[in-house]
Amino acid sequence: MPSSPLVRPFHREDRDQLTALVNAHAAAVVPGAAASVNTVLSSLERCPDEYITDPWVAERATLVVERERRIVAAAHLLRYRDDAEVGPDYRDTGQISWLLHYPEEGPEPGAPADPGAAHPADLLAAACLARLTRWQVRSRLGDGTLPVPGVYGVPAQWPHIRATLERAGFVHTGDTEILLIAPVTALPAPSGAPLPGHTLHRTLGDLGTTRLTLRDGDGEVAYLELDTNLERPERHARSGGTADISALELPDDPAPALLPWLLGEARRWLELCGVDRVLAYPDEDEPGETAALTAAGFGELTRTARGWEHRPARS
Repeated sequence: MPSSPLVRPFHREDRDQLTALVNAHAAAVVPGAAASVNTVLSSLERCPDEYITDPWVAERATLVVERERRIVAAAHLLRYRDDAEVGPDYRDTGQISWLLHYPEEGPEPGAPADPGAAHPADLLAAACLARLTRWQVRSRLGDGTLPVPGVYGVPAQWPHIRATLERAGFVHTGDTEILLIAPVTALPAPSGAPLPGHTLHRTLGDLGTTRLTLRDGDGEVAYLELDTNLERPERHARSGGTADISALELPDDPAPALLPWLLGEARRWLELCGVDRVLAYPDEDEPGETAALTAAGFGELTRTARGWEHRPARS
């Protein structure tokens, strides 16, 4: 007879199976995405990339579900401090930073909650809520940010995770963001000459990125920032080949040739960096930006639901 699933704290000897669980979910969203064991372990202790919010964390916990010596589900939780240094949206909140499980370890998406069923996914969600209750936080939030580029929120490729959160009483209260991807070779070819009357300047960007700024005689016309440090070799399972457009600013009514020319210059730099694909996060308030990026070689990778809050049904 199969053994019952056991919810327990994460142990270091779980690291390989936990990494396999993380990478299975990451690769379902971003092709070939993978984190090293060291990256996953480090992310349980701190998130240095979140240099604003990470110092606000007062407590962390990682839970796993073991069945017949296999880790079939896991979750990472954060408790944010309740003091004036913490931003108001995070102050005194608890968050399921991510909750993962293999699809067969939960009911079919759309199935009603069954308190009597020992589904590992629902047992894990209940254990997470119990921990958040013990922390006595004012609100309970959910997310799905993994330590790999481009995986955050609850992506469309995780219907089993969305169903688990919804059965547990979480409601999607935020936005649904579009994530685009393009092979660098699909971007417009570099023109080899600046736009007439313009000059290109490459500088360090505000976020430690490479900033390509187009200027004319009157000043700045447009800029694009590239982050080529998404997959540092010491943190990931394979050498980095992914970058992202971390910032893009165009005039209100750009000339048709402006974005293709700027992306061509971005392609030139990315090829020199050995990058083979690039992510983009178009502004939801500017639908023309998505259309322009799509016309320039990008395609939709996923749509991800950000912003989840626990709102249990009232009896």
